[in-house]
Amino acid sequence: MSEHPVNQKTKTIFALIITSDTRSLKEDETGKTALELIESEGHTVVSHSIIPNDEVKIRAEVQRLVFSKDIQVIITSGGTGISSKDKTVAAVTPILDKDMPGFGETFRRLSYEEIGGPAIMSRSLAGVVSGKLVFILPGSKNAVKLALTKLILPNIGHMLWELNR
Repeated sequence: MSEHPVNQKTKTIFALIITSDTRSLKEDETGKTALELIESEGHTVVSHSIIPNDEVKIRAEVQRLVFSKDIQVIITSGGTGISSKDKTVAAVTPILDKDMPGFGETFRRLSYEEIGGPAIMSRSLAGVVSGKLVFILPGSKNAVKLALTKLILPNIGHMLWELNR
């Protein structure tokens, strides 16, 4: 048996946080895309919320979800750019127990291959908060699809195995 079960299949419980001052759940195409991709792989999404671009509210929602025994992975979408409205990275970074710099580096490289120079403005990152994986993704539907299909979903079993061993 391999020491690193790269292709380990694990049914995983996710939570989604969309940061936006303008979207509602009904018109949240990015969240719907994430939900469909996650569930098509046999995983479950137990929470899907829209939180305003407010550092305190975003941090509070992540912390609320972290204390749910069932949730294993929290994905945020939005607030990773360089504008004054982008608050998610500032909200979540202080509560990370560990970061995974390779995630952000690899995501930006893959994004650069798709969209070119604007990819360098993404501050996407991933890490661990109180034993939960947290992924901070851009707000665009295509960016979320890229992160989920190329990085998160193919590797989630291995990441959880490493986290919990």
